[in-house]
Parts: sequence; structure tokens; C-alpha cells
Amino acid sequence: MNNIYHTITAALPYANGLIHIGHLAGVYIPSDIYSRYLRSKKKKIIFISGSDEHGAPITIKAKKENILPTKIIDKYYHINGKSLKKFGINFDFFSRTSSQIHKKIVQNFFMKLYNKNIFEVHENKQFYDIIYKQFLPDRYLVGTCSKCNHKKAYGDQCESCLANLSGSDLINPLSILSNKKPILKKTKHWYLPLYKYEKWLQNWLFNTKKKWKLNVYGQCKSWINQGLKSRSITRDLNWGIKLPLKKEEKKVLYVWFDAPIGYISGSQEWAKKYNMNWKFFWKKKNTKLINFIGKDNIVFHCIIFPVMLKEYGGFILPENVPANEFLNLESKKISTSENWAIWLDDYLIDFPNQQDSLRYTLCSNSPETKDNNFQWKDFQSKNNNELVNILGNFINRTLFLINKYFNGIIPKKKTIKKIDSEVLKNIKSIIIEIEKNLELFKFKESISLFMNIARAGNAYLTKTEPWILIKKNKNRVKTILYICLQIIIKITFLSEIFLPNTSIKLYKIIKLKKLYWNNLNNDIILKNKTKIENFFLLFSKIENQDIKKQILKLKNKKNNLFPLN
Repeated sequence: MNNIYHTITAALPYANGLIHIGHLAGVYIPSDIYSRYLRSKKKKIIFISGSDEHGAPITIKAKKENILPTKIIDKYYHINGKSLKKFGINFDFFSRTSSQIHKKIVQNFFMKLYNKNIFEVHENKQFYDIIYKQFLPDRYLVGTCSKCNHKKAYGDQCESCLANLSGSDLINPLSILSNKKPILKKTKHWYLPLYKYEKWLQNWLFNTKKKWKLNVYGQCKSWINQGLKSRSITRDLNWGIKLPLKKEEKKVLYVWFDAPIGYISGSQEWAKKYNMNWKFFWKKKNTKLINFIGKDNIVFHCIIFPVMLKEYGGFILPENVPANEFLNLESKKISTSENWAIWLDDYLIDFPNQQDSLRYTLCSNSPETKDNNFQWKDFQSKNNNELVNILGNFINRTLFLINKYFNGIIPKKKTIKKIDSEVLKNIKSIIIEIEKNLELFKFKESISLFMNIARAGNAYLTKTEPWILIKKNKNRVKTILYICLQIIIKITFLSEIFLPNTSIKLYKIIKLKKLYWNNLNNDIILKNKTKIENFFLLFSKIENQDIKKQILKLKNKKNNLFPLN
């Protein structure tokens, strides 16, 4: 099975602002956990993401700040890349869609489809801002959604009902630039005729025994049942990848034609840097392509991008698209424009060295099948009652007793009793369940099972009472603490998947060599007279005042502006 390749992609974050906890919960933690899991099984894998540096949101922000788009993208590419790395998101390559290699590949993609006569060309009237003297891409329009009457829908999509829209679908559309009603003016664009692929998509999506999430199937089915339309893949903008046709240099390719190709260009940049063959990860039949995204990107990854790949030819299609729903914040939808969000950069300042506390909370509260809610009080409870009192407590108790009774030297096991074999058997069965759930992209259940290992360890310690036995049966205590240490080793290994910063500390404390999934079936034999390092509390309690400060920060209306600096 090791001849199977895995290409894991995480949605490219827009480089027009900071990353918030919704992005982390919806895309980056799940994709990171899955890629770490595959690596632990010694699979051949590439994990790719990058910075999405074209599109209307970036030009809108640049206009508002009166600076060049390059200033925006350079700033947020570096900030967001560093923030994700600090949270242990372990990309093989974090690319940029403004790179020359990406531009070349995207234009090549367009020309291949253009030369196959795939596109339609339509001349029609589009909205035009007479004050700013420019055509308005759909994202530059805001108005009332004609489907659900949401008051602030964009011209390409309603963020409330997720309906696919065009500017003409909006009631009372206004220009985002001038806040004035635009006029209609003739222009020409290239379209991808999605309606021609309805039958193929029906078969590929629904008749090939895929085990995709119901929410993904549901949204795809809704789109196809409504009847697919031609989708414009060009825009009248100054910022973006230029349309590679003579006399059409003023037009750029639509960001959603451009961005998914970023997974391919990022893979090629990675291959060039490390002298690898990128084609193994995109063109071999035994390669599995997994796209991690949020639910608002389902249509692009399950309908538009697969059509593009099919028509280009030679590329594999997604094996799975495990899209998550949205994460709300304190029972209110996360909004970047209103600054109703927890930005990763802010969190790192307010809670230094506590990245795993947030990873754990977001994963255990993951919006896998429905929108979920992040609350600061729940974050405090998860940290204090589970990470500190259950996981940290078991590890600290065990290491403390080894230090106290054996001067920090790891004890050898003696006679194994029924209670010893039972706890190890129980933990082995938990690990099997974790593996099953990880294979099904059920990370919420997986991390809950992970915590059950620590619960089992605490229960074992309480039942065996080594602090009482030490007075009359030192050999029995050696065995008990040996068993506890074997449990900690399994926790250390699994932490590498779920809580990577914690895992680094534990590997160092117990002086472990790199472990892999197949090591979990047996005891890990440690060198004779191995002495554990001076240990410290892995997790610290979060106080009420810390939580009050964060809630006040959210409620402070002065903060409810998009952070520009």
C-alpha cells in the first residue's frame, strides 16, 4: 500500500487580512491532523497550501488604504504563514499565487482549454462605477439577496444562504467603491460552460461510490438540480493574472480559475526546491487528492475545478473533499469586516506558548457536520478540565512518582497482572478506533478518543495506588509505573498528530526516538537506566480574568473595525 501517493491541499487563505480561528477550525487543523496521520504511517504525501493573492477583496482593501495590492499581499503572506507555522500547521510548501511560476501555469491552463474551444465568449452589459471609471466584478457589488433577502449579499454569493449569484440577482445593487448605484455598460468575457458537464458531474459525484460528507453531496446536488450555468472566468480588473490573448491584456483571469491551480503550481515549486517529481502527486492513477476546504468553497472544488482538470487532461480528480461547516464566535457569525473574530496573531500574544490549547478546543468542537460555536468559557473549561486535569495530570503524576521513587530512572517491568494487561488492551482498542475515525475525517471523535487514553491512565493509577504499595512491594510499583510510561509513550506519539507542540516536549522529557504508527502495537523498549529529563507542567490553567479580558475585547465597539495594521 505504500506505493499510494497522497496529495493533501488546504484552501488558500486570501492575503487581504489576518487568519482567524474559523479558518483554523474549518481547514488548517483538520488538514494538518490528517497529513500528520498519514506521515505517521509512512505514506508518500505532499501537503500544500499558499497565499491567494488575487481577486476583488485584495483590490478593495488596497483602494481603501490607498496603497498597491503588492503591499497588502506581501504583508499578509508573511504574517499568516508564520502564524500557521506557530500553530504547528506543517505544510510541505506554502506558496503564493503572485509567483511567476504560478502565473505561467495558470496561463498555460487557460490556453490549453482555449485551444480546445472549451470556452464561450459573451458580450453583455455589466455594472460600471462612473465615479471610479471601472467595471465592477461581482464581488464589488453589494445589495439584498434575491433568494433569502439578506441585506448584505455580494454579487457572486450570498454569505447567508450561500446561493450562487450574479450582480443582476441583487436587489438595489451598490458599488462597494463609491457606495453609489452603478450603471450598465457593455463588456466581453470568457465563460466556462458548466451546463455541458452536468451528466458527467452527476456520474462522477453520485455514481462512483464516493464516501463523501453529506453536506458536500447536498450542496453539489442542489447546484446541479438547479441547472448549471456558464461561469465567467475573466474579469475587468488591473490586478490579477493577465488573459494571455492579444488585444485582451486589460482583462484578468477570475480568481477562482486561478486559485485552485495554486495547488498544482505550489507542488511544482516544492518539487523544484527539493528535487522531487511533482507529477507523482498529480498524475499517477494511484494518487489520492484530498482537498480540505470550508463549505463556502464546495462548488469551486467539487464542480468547477474538477471540470477544469478533466478538460485539461492527465490530472487526477479529488478523492475526497471533506468540507467543514462554519464556526461561530460567542453565538454570532464570525465577521472580518466587523472585527468579530479571534485573530491568530492576537491569540499568540495573549496566550503565549498555548497553541495546543486552542488546537484542542477547536478540534474537539469542530464544525464537521453542522455550524458550531466557539465560546471563551468553553475554551477555558477544555483547557483546565481536560488538558490540565486529565491529560497533564496523568503525565505529571507518573513522572513525579518515577522521580520520587526511582530518582528519575525509568523502571523495568516485573510480573504483569490482569489489571495491567487489561488497561493496555483497552488503550489498544481506543487507538484502533482513533485510526478508523481519522480515515473517515472524523477528527472531533478522534481527539475525544485520544483524551480517553489519558482518562484510562488516570483510572489505572488510582486503582493500583503505587504510593501505598511502595512501602511493601517496590517491584510492583516498578511495573505499574512502567505500564503508565507505556501509556505516556502512546500519548506522546498521538500528540504528534493532535498537539504537536506538546509532543515535542514529551519526546524530549522521555528521550524517545521518532515513532511511527506500527510502533503502537508493542511496548516501546527504552534504553537501560534512561533518566527522564526535568519535567514541567505541560499545560497551565487559564484564569477567569484572562477570559473576562477576551470577552471584553470582543464587546468593545471601538475594536469593531477591520484591523488594517
